[in-house]
Amino acid sequence: MTARFSRGFTLVELLVVITIIGILIGLLLPAVQSAREAARRVQCANNLKQMSLACLSHADAHGQLPTGGWGWGWAGDPDRGFTDRQPGGWQYNILPFMEQEALYNLGTGGNRAAGKARSATPLVMFNCPTRRKAVAYPFAHPNAYVNTDMANPSVIGRSDYAACAGDGPSEVNPRFPDGYPESLQGGDQAPLAAWEALWGTSNDATGVIYRRSMVKMAHILDGASNTYLIGERFLNPDNYYDGYACDNDQGWDLGYDYDVNRWTGAPDQPLQDRPGLAGCRTNFGSAHAAGFQMALCDGSVHLMRFDIDPEIHRRLGNRKDKLPISQGF
Repeated sequence: MTARFSRGFTLVELLVVITIIGILIGLLLPAVQSAREAARRVQCANNLKQMSLACLSHADAHGQLPTGGWGWGWAGDPDRGFTDRQPGGWQYNILPFMEQEALYNLGTGGNRAAGKARSATPLVMFNCPTRRKAVAYPFAHPNAYVNTDMANPSVIGRSDYAACAGDGPSEVNPRFPDGYPESLQGGDQAPLAAWEALWGTSNDATGVIYRRSMVKMAHILDGASNTYLIGERFLNPDNYYDGYACDNDQGWDLGYDYDVNRWTGAPDQPLQDRPGLAGCRTNFGSAHAAGFQMALCDGSVHLMRFDIDPEIHRRLGNRKDKLPISQGF
């Protein structure tokens, strides 16, 4: 009888197999990561699409694009409508057009605790998955909101998107020459000249959503397909989560501020997120390697290059300069 012996792998053969598997993983991993980022970027573009359509639905319903609100420290107020009397910003004002009417109505009747709960609510639509998850983040700002109980220590829902306030000055100080409007009544009673003395009002703003804005589609003289509406904003990765950067210390439920508005002027060229860039950044930008995404006033969403021509970028942020824009950006 002939004996049969089973033959296993030699050590050398096993090492060769492991090496081949390692090489295959090394080749496949970048492709998998690229596919995942492409999917995240598509989700981010869809967020912008839904928000831009909500802005346009707001314009159809109320005659103008959502107002930019009063300034930092002011949350939305469901009792004050959709005009320049509304202290809350554009993301608060589009909630009813995103099937979030119940969230919009939190705080009715001056219920400050309910208003705080609204401000602390994260929304998937307001966060880009390439950058961070839609969860509540620390609210570390030393100043409480004027019209809710939002105060440190607490948590807040943040946004990775901003409305275009124009190509002009990017100052967001909400203080009148003779003092801060410390109440809703004070803001209502302030003369127009006091509001217009602030940067970022109809006196100087060239974008479509700014302080107390009430921009009609007819006011977009350059055409809806040639004007930025909303887009991704630059953030320093060092401060994605802590709430200490002055351009990332507030939330989505906020009036005109660096957290919810951005600009396109000469100092405000788009940037890819990278650590080390401190300060109150006013740039559009993103965490994507491929570019940053912008929704135009016609509702279309475009992937823009970080090295877009600075003059074209500036013109896209101005609704009324009547300067030509090449269709390819």
